[in-house]
Amino acid sequence: MRLLERMRKEWFMIGIVLAIAGAKLKPSIGVNGGPLKPEITVSYIAVATIFFNSGLSLKTEELTSALVHIKLHLFIQIFTLAFFPATIWLFLQLLSITPINEWLLKGLQTVGCMPPPVSSAVILTKAVGGNEAAAIFNSAFGSFLVSKHGLTCLLLLL
Repeated sequence: MRLLERMRKEWFMIGIVLAIAGAKLKPSIGVNGGPLKPEITVSYIAVATIFFNSGLSLKTEELTSALVHIKLHLFIQIFTLAFFPATIWLFLQLLSITPINEWLLKGLQTVGCMPPPVSSAVILTKAVGGNEAAAIFNSAFGSFLVSKHGLTCLLLLL
């Protein structure tokens, strides 16, 4: 009975281990074009579900009042899509004179031009008592800007 209680308590970690084991045994299930269709399910359905669930927890008044904070949204988007990637680019210029592998630096540059993960932006803001509605809006808007137009990566590639 103790083992069953422990499994109920650690269900998420057990699920992660099972997912990794399944991916190791049958990796063809998760490839693009495979049965899970990650190019659709991850890109669209998972992100939409996160935003939908986050939106359900908000009052309509909170969401509409968050939309009028133009200065806040402008600051967040500029910081996320311009200041942070530019800072990473400068840091990578310093690292490029060291013997660090060139592909590692390219990977860091790629990660530096990505918006914060949707779940982290919203969940962490909620955890610290921040403006959750503004976090949802900026996370969605920033993801849209980067995925549809590649603005940040364009800045880094220039």
